[in-house]
Amino acid sequence: MIRRPLTLLSAFALAAAAATGVAAAPPASGGHPHGDCADDRTMLFCENFETLPLGAAISPDWGVNTDRGTLSVERDSAHGPDHRHGRVLHLHTEGNGHAFVEVNNLRAPGNSFYGRMQVRVDALPSAPDWAHFTLVEATGSGDGSVVRPVGGQYVPTVGNGTDLWGVGSDGGPTGDWTDWRESAPASAGRWTCVEWRLDAPDNRVSVWLDGRPQPDLTVSTTQHGGNPVDFVFPRFDTVRIGWQLYQPNPTPASYDLRLDDLALSTRRLGCGS
Repeated sequence: MIRRPLTLLSAFALAAAAATGVAAAPPASGGHPHGDCADDRTMLFCENFETLPLGAAISPDWGVNTDRGTLSVERDSAHGPDHRHGRVLHLHTEGNGHAFVEVNNLRAPGNSFYGRMQVRVDALPSAPDWAHFTLVEATGSGDGSVVRPVGGQYVPTVGNGTDLWGVGSDGGPTGDWTDWRESAPASAGRWTCVEWRLDAPDNRVSVWLDGRPQPDLTVSTTQHGGNPVDFVFPRFDTVRIGWQLYQPNPTPASYDLRLDDLALSTRRLGCGS
């Protein structure tokens, strides 16, 4: 595991966000429009990788957390309508390793915030049964809970075996769980805009995929997939965005994904345009 301390996060925003705060969904053809970071008091963190050099990923604004994984900045080679080339983050992991961008020193007003990322996974797990993966997790002080607003699981009992998006948590009184839904299949080989909201008053997690709300993926204090006790957020101070698979000897044996337009904000940002 590699960790680097962060400097204080600067405030950024996406110039692509419209005045309403929600822009159009990205094209579904495999490409995506690259967003820009600009000054905005609502932004808690923003990274589009455009100003970073190609090669091993390093920035004063975030840390790297890996185990059998690497992060590198590369030119995006995907194509699609309204798509312009830019730089993206390439994550590679072996087996059940992990690779995360780690945002430390987060100070979210009221312990609530929105998140957004563009992600393209080359291949999702097809073995073992119930293989569980995480793309976003938030941690902090409290009862030890790790909140995972973006993740999923390979479910052998749906169709001939399907990867489904799910919200989950680990640690704390509710234990280790992933609340997946058949209404939210996860797709490999294409860009997906994933948004989430962590809302502290009722410990609610909400999710949007390509700009569309996913009410089936909502969890809250008393409605979740864990032990029959209240689900309670920690006091968030760290967010990790990337990839982790938990089961050994998965199929495929390694994982590659691209990330772009990472953002945390006090308002919903939308998917860019």
